[in-house]
Amino acid sequence: MTDTSVADAARRARSAANTLATATRADKDRALLAMADALVDGTPEVLAGNEADVAAARAAGTAAALVDRLSLNPDRIAGMADGLRQTAALADPVGEVVRGSTLPGGLELRQIRVPFGVVGIIYEARPNVTADAAGLCLKSGNAVLLRGSSSAAQSNAAIVAILRSAVSSAGLPADAVQLLDASSRDSVKELMRARGLVDVLIPRGGASLIKSVVEDSTVPVIETGVGNCHVYVDAAADLDMALSILLNAKTSRPSVCNAAESVLVHESVAEAFLAKALPALRDAGVTVHGSPEVVAAGGACGVPVAAATEADYAAEYLSLDLSAAVVPSLSAAVEHIRRYGTGHSEAIVTGSLAAARSFVSTVDAAAVLVNASTRFVDGGEFGFGAEIGISTQKLHARGPMGLPELTSTKYVVTGDGHVR
Repeated sequence: MTDTSVADAARRARSAANTLATATRADKDRALLAMADALVDGTPEVLAGNEADVAAARAAGTAAALVDRLSLNPDRIAGMADGLRQTAALADPVGEVVRGSTLPGGLELRQIRVPFGVVGIIYEARPNVTADAAGLCLKSGNAVLLRGSSSAAQSNAAIVAILRSAVSSAGLPADAVQLLDASSRDSVKELMRARGLVDVLIPRGGASLIKSVVEDSTVPVIETGVGNCHVYVDAAADLDMALSILLNAKTSRPSVCNAAESVLVHESVAEAFLAKALPALRDAGVTVHGSPEVVAAGGACGVPVAAATEADYAAEYLSLDLSAAVVPSLSAAVEHIRRYGTGHSEAIVTGSLAAARSFVSTVDAAAVLVNASTRFVDGGEFGFGAEIGISTQKLHARGPMGLPELTSTKYVVTGDGHVR
């Protein structure tokens, strides 16, 4: 794709965004429901494109975790449609008064939410992001430029064609949703440099993609980070609860960013917990990469454990692999997380209120969980509807990003002939 085509798409998006900025909630919700129905009706077309993408990925030797992210089925498409319906049911953030007051001289001051305008999304695999991003951007009054990966090109093309038709049929501009060419990196480079045409970029994908966008873009970026998430089993933990949480966090869907990648166990419960956990993890197909204490515990219960390296502790595996270490204290667990964590989601399992409070106050992450699986860190689970991503930065938005995080604000000052 050439510079001109990216710029032209951005200009069309700006025109669409101007219309969306004044669209009523009823207008936007009607379009979202039309998009949901059209996706379900268009399931055969989406699956046909997806089957071609998946076949090509497997032929290229793509890792199983990435193939899972890429793959669609009727249930996942229905889930995408449900996400659009849930977004339609949410309150419209545009026009919400964030704060307001009457100043001493009688001026009325209001800070209200307004759309960004044109949002660019650069993402890998996961064609469900296409529908999620389109829906959230439309509801928040933004036009969206979608730049998916070449591995999902046919899936994304089918989805966007369906969504554009539905948006148009509902009376809003089809150019509110546009797909950029994924056949070369030129479109990514031009999108990252479309300052003045694109208001904000949101990258979703692996560490290398996010690093590239953050470092090379001249357009403001909301950073969505990778997830090296930990489960810490405290000295006061219910060990059955801890095992249930760990298995869910690691195995329910290992290819997503809120899956656990590491378990830390207090030394006072390590022998008892690892005797339960290591066989259960083995039976679930998990390969454990452990500290010397974990390797020894594996030998005691007949479960092979690989010796962990520094790279293992830092890894976002996105697979059925797990790093494990025994720690002497809660503070040592927190220090381990500070060293290797990515600021995404961190969990403690404990029956001690003091331990929970200490962990929550000292762990620096977008989400901290007490006696719950990291898999709950998700826009849908939080009641936000479909999410645009999980931000691990500290400016503007942090954690699962729903509709309010896709808006900026403006101040409206109303007077009666006031002069300064």
